[in-house]
Amino acid sequence: MSQESLKDKTVKGVAWSGIDNVVQMGVTFIVSIVLARLLSPDDYGLLGIITVFTAICTDLINGGFTTALIRKKDPTIDDYNTVFIMNLGVSLFLYVVIFICAPYIASFFKRLELIGLIRVSMLGLLAGALAIVQQTQLTKRIDFKTQTKITLVASVGSGIIGITLALLDFGVWALVVQQLSSQLLRSTLYWLFNRWIPQMRFSTASFRELFGFGWKMMLSRLLDTTWKELYQVIVGKFYSPATLGQYTRAKQFSQLFSSNLTGVVQRVTYPVLSNIQDEKDRMVFAYRRIIKVTMFVTAVSMLFVGAISGPMIYCLIGPKWNEASIYLPLICISGSLYPLHALNLNMLQIQGRSDLFLALEVLKKIIGILPLAVCVFYGILPMLYVNLITGAICFFLNSYFPGRLLGYTSWKQLKDIAPSYGLAIIIALSVFFLKYLPISNWVIFPMQLFVGSFVFLAVCKLTKMPEYQEVLAIVKSYLRKVGRK
Repeated sequence: MSQESLKDKTVKGVAWSGIDNVVQMGVTFIVSIVLARLLSPDDYGLLGIITVFTAICTDLINGGFTTALIRKKDPTIDDYNTVFIMNLGVSLFLYVVIFICAPYIASFFKRLELIGLIRVSMLGLLAGALAIVQQTQLTKRIDFKTQTKITLVASVGSGIIGITLALLDFGVWALVVQQLSSQLLRSTLYWLFNRWIPQMRFSTASFRELFGFGWKMMLSRLLDTTWKELYQVIVGKFYSPATLGQYTRAKQFSQLFSSNLTGVVQRVTYPVLSNIQDEKDRMVFAYRRIIKVTMFVTAVSMLFVGAISGPMIYCLIGPKWNEASIYLPLICISGSLYPLHALNLNMLQIQGRSDLFLALEVLKKIIGILPLAVCVFYGILPMLYVNLITGAICFFLNSYFPGRLLGYTSWKQLKDIAPSYGLAIIIALSVFFLKYLPISNWVIFPMQLFVGSFVFLAVCKLTKMPEYQEVLAIVKSYLRKVGRK
């Protein structure tokens, strides 16, 4: 693949993947605002408990096979069929296990309504498993245009269903059915658009090859997901579903930029950079540009959201969610490094070092015991402060091995992202203190949006930041191509 072809393919992939995430994020955000006004923090807390088991089961169903398929340059028909059978078999097994365990889960959290909620919501596992290979094939072809269409239909359709049920006073069931209908729609559309038909032929050789790489990735992701969801379990168990609802709403606001942008970059760069995994200098050059641009967008957006959290949450979802606005700034600061964590780990995958990936995950979880212990004894807010410290430590761990393998060390990365964080701090400070003005939040919120945007553009243009110029160049390049078509 030539340098121009690589750039062309990456820009196109990032553009469509970005549109896909923006569509999903935008629709989901609008729907969530409506639902947050109709439903209670307790309803969202119950959904947060269910999400714990959904997330863990999803990692088990994937089994690391998706990562292995994308990394493999020329997967065979047997590879795809084997993965499809494994995904389907594991999803059926897990659904039966969760179905049986539902009463015990409900008893643990002392909420009997969780029995029915869990059993219904977990049907989404089966629907999702049917479409994993279909989605993987589209991702491997860097066909995010098709995935964008699927996302749009599924997000709008499930959003309408969720809002309708909320208006009819179905409570938490509105959230459960919304998520289930979204998964069903997505899976159906993946089959219609991709049109790959499995042959139900299992290959032991394919399983051994793919699982040989994938099991470490599965265990790493399972460990990471379980650890993240453990926070939900502890908050839900030691406090209340309402408190968990406040915490999860704060996390959802922070993920608007951090997780979504990371998802875009990971989905596109992993298959693209895997194609040049043997060309070290070229890959490091591309990797460095990706980090600088990604962290520019992430740092600015995350610190800005944290700075305007109070007026923003008050205006968008109402004063009953005020507790979430207290958690949000700390979550945003900690989460701003998330794309950097993910990109460093992505490079280990591309280099085939799933062993180091797994070792890092184990080490980070040992360090992560501290915030959990603080949460149990002192509460959520102290936990979030401790999380800032452990997050910084984890960055140095995540970047250490890619630095040794590729020569792009932790300090070089910090030097590259320092200008972006400098800009982000300036913007955050310019809007943060506006909330203390003796006027309505309905005036302060749009004022913060205007001032933040003005400062961002002014500083970028005056300093001629390379990252800002790079983002503009990517957008203009893509728009020109669209215009020619």
